[in-house]
Amino acid sequence: MIFYLLICFTLTVGQITRLPRSAVVHLISEEVTGSITFTETEEGIHVKGTISGLDAGNYGFHIHELGDTIDCDAAGSHFNPYDTDHGGRDHTVRHVGDLGNIQFVGTGTGVAEVDFVDKVIALRGRNNILGRALILHGQEDDLGLGGHETSLTTGNAGSRVVCAVIGVGSPVDAWV
Repeated sequence: MIFYLLICFTLTVGQITRLPRSAVVHLISEEVTGSITFTETEEGIHVKGTISGLDAGNYGFHIHELGDTIDCDAAGSHFNPYDTDHGGRDHTVRHVGDLGNIQFVGTGTGVAEVDFVDKVIALRGRNNILGRALILHGQEDDLGLGGHETSLTTGNAGSRVVCAVIGVGSPVDAWV
């Protein structure tokens, strides 16, 4: 009986430690609200959530290097540990934090449904996004292709509309 219980306990603990890591961010400002989760999968980090509050259109969506959100400017530059040029989410050359654009749809207050897998960001190691800020910008990101003087650094995505720190989601045991 003790042997059977030990096997059951081992299998249960093994299943708990195999749950994927998940991080979460809640974006809240006077005009924008939403939540995004980042979940480890075999294909990469699954980024999923909903944001509302901006007019219909495309807006730059980036992870910045710092988690200081006393104001969004305090979050520093795009997360770029390899010192590369700015690009799109699917470009070979990009900052780790370059997540491209998200599209708000609808009339009046738009809604953006976010749902993609990114193969560069991570929840561990050098490309770890935990504790960094997710920022939604006020303009469309030109993905480094616009020819503007800031295209290769920021995608000419404009001001920072809302920001928040990416934090641990679940499971708690996987982070220790």
